[in-house]
This record gives sequence, C-alpha cells and structure tokens, in this order.
Amino acid sequence: MATVTPFAALRPDPKLAARVCELPYDVMSSAEAKTMADGNPLSFLRVSKPEIDLPEGIDLYSNAVYAKGRENFQKLIDDGVLRRDASPVFHLYRQVMDGHSQIGLVGLASCQEYLDNIVKKHELTRPDKEDDRVRHIETLDAQTGPVFLTYKAVPEINALVSRITAGAPEIDFTSPDGVRHSSWPVTDAADIAFLEGEFAKLPALYIADGHHRSAAAGRIYQSRKGAGGSTGFLTVIFPHNQMNILAYNRVLKDLNGKSPDEILAALGCVFDISENGAPLPAKKHDLAFYLGGKWYSLVFKPAVTSTGSAIDRLDVSLLQNEILAPLFDIQDPRISKRISFVGGIRGTAELEKLVDSGEFACAFSMFPTGIEDLMDIADAGGIMPPKSTWFEPKLRDAMFSHLL
Repeated sequence: MATVTPFAALRPDPKLAARVCELPYDVMSSAEAKTMADGNPLSFLRVSKPEIDLPEGIDLYSNAVYAKGRENFQKLIDDGVLRRDASPVFHLYRQVMDGHSQIGLVGLASCQEYLDNIVKKHELTRPDKEDDRVRHIETLDAQTGPVFLTYKAVPEINALVSRITAGAPEIDFTSPDGVRHSSWPVTDAADIAFLEGEFAKLPALYIADGHHRSAAAGRIYQSRKGAGGSTGFLTVIFPHNQMNILAYNRVLKDLNGKSPDEILAALGCVFDISENGAPLPAKKHDLAFYLGGKWYSLVFKPAVTSTGSAIDRLDVSLLQNEILAPLFDIQDPRISKRISFVGGIRGTAELEKLVDSGEFACAFSMFPTGIEDLMDIADAGGIMPPKSTWFEPKLRDAMFSHLL
C-alpha cells in the first residue's frame, strides 16, 4: 500500500504568492538566483539560495549560508507572508504550461515506505547533495521543496479532482516563465478519507524528480526516530498520464582526437544517418546530431535496439554504451568533464549556440524517455543512467512547506 496523509501546510498569503514562490534551488546558479530575486524581498530564493544575501564568493556550504536561510524563512513567517493551515488537509496543485495541464495531490508520503522501496527510485544520489538538503531541512526544521511523485492513474481519483478544481482556486498566479499555478484545499473529511483510501490501494508510488530531497527526508526520519513531523515527506503526486517529460540532451567538449569524417563513419556503424535532419527526434530510438553547423538524423539500427534489458534499451543507455564510451571515451558521464547536459526546456537552439560558439564540439538531441519506461525500470529495481529525464513544469518552492 502507499500511505499518503494530509498535513497542516505552511503556505503563502494568496495575494503575495506570485512574489514568494520560486523555481527549485537546483535548476539555477547563485548568480541567476540573485538576478531573479533582485528587488523582491519576499522571494523564496532568499531561503532556498540564501547566499544571494551574503558577500559574493562565500562558501555555499558554510554555516552562515544555512543560518541566513533560517533567518529569512522565519521573517516570512513572522511577517505573515507564510501562514500555516489551521488543520491537516490535502491540497490540489495545478500547473499549466504551453497548453499542457497537470494536477497533483499535495500531501505527505511515508519516509518508511521510501526506505522500504514502496516509494520507488530510479536514480542514484550524490552524498554531497544529500548532505546539503539534510542541513537545509534541519536548519529550517521544515521541508520547503516538494518531491515530484507519480502513480498509475486512477479514474476515481481523477473524478474527485475534477469536481474540486471546477471551483475557484485559492491561489492563482502566472510565474515569469509563463506557467500558471493554481491550488485548491481539500477540506471535506469524506474527500480526505476517500483519497487516503484510494492511495492505500496502490502498490507503489514513483519518484519522478526529487531523489535528493526524498533521500534527505529519509535520513532525517531515521536520525529523529520518527519524532514530530519527520515520518512524512512533502510531495505533489501526479497521475502518470499527465506527466510531461522533455529530453535531456548531451553536448561534448571535443571529438576525442578524431576528425568529423571519422566520427560520422563510426556513427554509421550504429545508426542509419541522414544529412540535413530535423533537430527534434520524432520517436523513440531516433536522435539528432549537431556537428559543423549541420544537423544529422540518427536512427539506431534494429540490431542495436533488439537485445538487452529495459535499461539497456533506453536511448540514453544506447548512446552511452554504443557511442559515448567506445567512440568518445566518456566512460562515466557522472564525473566526466568532457560532457555536459542540457535540459530540453532550453530547446535545440541552445545546443546550436553552445557548439557554434566553439565551447563544445558537437551535440546530441534526444527523444524524451517515456514515463512507462521509468516505472517499469523502477518496478524492476533498476537505476537509470544519469540525466535520463527532464520534467516540466517544475514545482514551485514555497507553494507548500511542511514544518517538522
């Protein structure tokens, strides 16, 4: 069963939400965060990226940075900018971006079920990033960044969600990137009990985005032995058929000492290649390759895609195993300095710019990994290659926080 429970959320004053809520801390640099928060004392980046209020060049992991985040968080509470719900309830959170709409349930998932793999993972985490999230949560005594979960869609849950969201939202604003964010409280006791019961029927939940946040919550739950509010972690849970996954593209620093003709010849052993191809692949097992100011269409040969496990047949795995390792000598993309990853939200024009500037030598434009592939691999206990998925739109920090 999957345990999802209501909680007394800390939320922004609806009139101020547009000024408070911000993108998650890990999709921007400190310099970008400082620019985004400029002139806005209510920006939650002053909590999630508090170095922007401290001298430039400060160690991002110094005690002063975490303490500043705590100070700024408490001020938002003391000034009434952030207010806590009077009682435990669920919320519904809708995001609309470029015509795509997704509605998730805001609640607490179980830390114990995360440890027991009922909340299923598909990525490895980095200890340094886990440590940072643990310190941030411990210092604030709160979880302020939700974990993005998904589940196999349930028609009965969809019907309740449709009924509630037919009414006027409590919070409703459009962020600077054009994404509309709306929320509705679920306060009726029968509706709350219904949702808890429906999720209890599910065999599993799946982490889409937020592996470090959930890992940090699990560690704090263990260290506190379940005291206070540490038993659950803040999440927004979306049905799988509403998920919007974009590609996670690759750019390479060099051609590993080979000429463009040698690279193309080697690619021809793995792909069927067409010149002047489209920069956006049309389907699974199609890629696009940018080199020398030209896009090439790459289609994996059937012999390459017909064997191996579900992980082995992912396009990101095939590219790594068949091309990046043997041809470019990029053996571990997690640590190699010769490869960088570009989220699909930036578009293929970003890939062209990076290569045309001379900063990178070539680029691979990927077809997005499917949500069904993600769930199948998680069910099998598998770990996907790094940077396999890019989910959009991103959940906004400060829409909901969980006080421990």
